[in-house]
Amino acid sequence: MEPITFLNRYTNSTETEQVYGESFLKWAYANPLGKIALHSFVKRPFFSKWYGQRMDSPKTKEKIAPFIEQYQMNADEFLDSPDSYQHFNDFFYRKLKPEARPIADSDLVFPADGRHLGFQNAEKVSGVFIKGQQWDLRALINHDRLYDQFKNGSLVLSRLCPVDYHRFHFPCDGTPTEARLINGPLFSVSPIALRQNLSYMWQNKRTCTILETPNLGRVLILEIGATCVGSIHQTYQAHSPVSKGDEKGYFAFGGSSTITIFQEGKVQLADDLLTHSSQQQELYAKMGDVMGTSV
Repeated sequence: MEPITFLNRYTNSTETEQVYGESFLKWAYANPLGKIALHSFVKRPFFSKWYGQRMDSPKTKEKIAPFIEQYQMNADEFLDSPDSYQHFNDFFYRKLKPEARPIADSDLVFPADGRHLGFQNAEKVSGVFIKGQQWDLRALINHDRLYDQFKNGSLVLSRLCPVDYHRFHFPCDGTPTEARLINGPLFSVSPIALRQNLSYMWQNKRTCTILETPNLGRVLILEIGATCVGSIHQTYQAHSPVSKGDEKGYFAFGGSSTITIFQEGKVQLADDLLTHSSQQQELYAKMGDVMGTSV
């Protein structure tokens, strides 16, 4: 199985991802016996709830320092000191110092740290992770009237790994609705799994929020659940104006994804994002950095 690589926007170099739980993911998604376990219990919400609750145990505090060292994380960015966290989840959805994530002077910024794919028209994509896989935008949105408003629109997938900052933010100014829950299983959203079946993205449990904006029309924001994600927490106040970069919520333990969808003709996504996405290569960028501009 090929390694997972991405282009780092800040170094302009291709890097190889250190996959947390790689051996388990390869077993579950590529091994016949693993696939039996996957469909029997790993994809079930109770499995992820159980694993997420384990990360709330005070005993998991001892995992924090080795994790920071193994993945060479910059603890100077943390709002609180590493030894102040009460358990691994407390560390996992940590806050950062405001200056660690400056908000770009652009209409549109990335909503999360992560590896991003962007498509100017999500329904004309010839390959996602591997050639031949296309987005099913209607299935993802799971609402016919909303789909009619967003068909042929632009889409950005922001994939968070367990090593990433796990709070997600608003990509632009606007007024958000309440989050709508779309229930489903909890498959992994690692490329190891998505190379096998991209439809996990629109099968998984997810939340969907409409952001009414002053100059970008309606923007659809989704948070995608995944295996071992304890839960998706929304921290924003519905129907109250927000600014780009304001916190929207956070994921408890586990890697996951957010998806941002724009109406047709409203935005122009960043050139480097489009270029590398057309080559099935993710672009690493931080929350608050430029994602695109209004048209």
